[in-house]
Amino acid sequence: MSETQFDLIVIGSGPGGYVGAIRAAQLGMKTAIVEKDKTFGGTCLNVGCIPSKALLESSEHYARVQHDLEAHGVKVGKVELDLKTLLARKDKVVQQNTQGISFLFKKNKITPYTGYGKILGAGRVEVTKDDGSKEVLSTKNIMIATGSVPSELPFLKFDEKKIVSSTGALALSAVPKTMIVVGGGVIGLELGSVWARLGSEVTVVEYTDRLGGTMDVDCMNVLKKVMEKEGVKFLLSTKVYASRGEGKNVEIDYESVKDGSKGTLKADVVLVSTGRRPFSAGLGCEEIGVKKDAQGRIEIDGHFQTSVPGIYAIGDVVRGPMLAHKAEEEGVACAELLAGKAGHVNYDTVPSVIYTHPEIASVGLTEEQAKAKGFEVAVGKFPFLANGRARAIGFTEGFAKIVADAKTDRILGAHIVGPYASEILGEVTVAMEFGGSSEDLARSFHAHPTLSEVIREAALAVDKRARQA
Repeated sequence: MSETQFDLIVIGSGPGGYVGAIRAAQLGMKTAIVEKDKTFGGTCLNVGCIPSKALLESSEHYARVQHDLEAHGVKVGKVELDLKTLLARKDKVVQQNTQGISFLFKKNKITPYTGYGKILGAGRVEVTKDDGSKEVLSTKNIMIATGSVPSELPFLKFDEKKIVSSTGALALSAVPKTMIVVGGGVIGLELGSVWARLGSEVTVVEYTDRLGGTMDVDCMNVLKKVMEKEGVKFLLSTKVYASRGEGKNVEIDYESVKDGSKGTLKADVVLVSTGRRPFSAGLGCEEIGVKKDAQGRIEIDGHFQTSVPGIYAIGDVVRGPMLAHKAEEEGVACAELLAGKAGHVNYDTVPSVIYTHPEIASVGLTEEQAKAKGFEVAVGKFPFLANGRARAIGFTEGFAKIVADAKTDRILGAHIVGPYASEILGEVTVAMEFGGSSEDLARSFHAHPTLSEVIREAALAVDKRARQA
């Protein structure tokens, strides 16, 4: 065994880990990062955010050529799907991003280790490599950034062929004739819509009476209607409780949560997207006394420190939304705190996006949440149907909504469903970061014609003075 001394060792190279490591290196710390997989980037870059967005983009092009281009005066002949090329493009996008991280490590003089990292105690990390050899690293501080993994149901075990997690759903060798999606959250809706556009008959089964968890109800209703028009079926308030193999298919049993009625569904592929759980197995947490909560998340204080001094944790493995950008900000804040700076994360302005078509983008409180917290709210809403750029693009479904404090006009939240919603949400997030009001947005220039004008009009509508609808 050899031993090397660092200021910080980060375990996990996902968005939180690699960005935190870069910030630590920028602040003068001798930094190392340990990654169990052969490529850097964690779930997000390898089997999550990036590849799923690549597939979404490709599937939208395929659907657009089939259904939308003729209205623009563009006529095409027979349209064929080349799934092999589509998947190869996705893999290339992933490769380019992971190679980019390797470059960033070299640029910032971060020492990478490939192997399974286990904490032996405060200041000591053991790295087990693929060949079984071990190396012990010494450090002043340790940052756990190991992320999360898909949750598996006991009666729907992943084989990544017929019963797939989000990982398997990114690499199906053929378009399934039928697909059941168990779980109507972000992952289920995104990947379900990909395969629906490519030709699969998709049925989404959701336990609760709404899609998208705590996302704005009005936004989710618009998305549901659009997806239904595209052929996706939904079973809400429905519990899946058993499954079995039926030849080349999988059959599931389900029960209505409302009236107890039962039924069965059969499909070529079942995508289980019922959430994710923190990944902390084999890290040595139990042996060294790092405490976890009832959900298996590592407990931290206000400065990301665990119950063991010198050991910190960020991202999906701790409390809060399991989002890459949340992990990034925590990684940066943790590194800055270690350097004696005022690292901080504003959890009130963490945006959430569902990259379907239309997209849904949200930040802050919904109307329901704001009222539950005791706010008297004023709401402004403006439809894409009345937006000139949306009409020119040819996609007018959806709206922008601003939720403000009726007494102070401070923006409490914003919710958008429509074209490029993820891209136009940013200005509201910035406004909220500065404690801005709907009046601030309403009085700010917005170039015409742009989709972002729906934000200004929604802000004007808070005071009942929208001008374009």
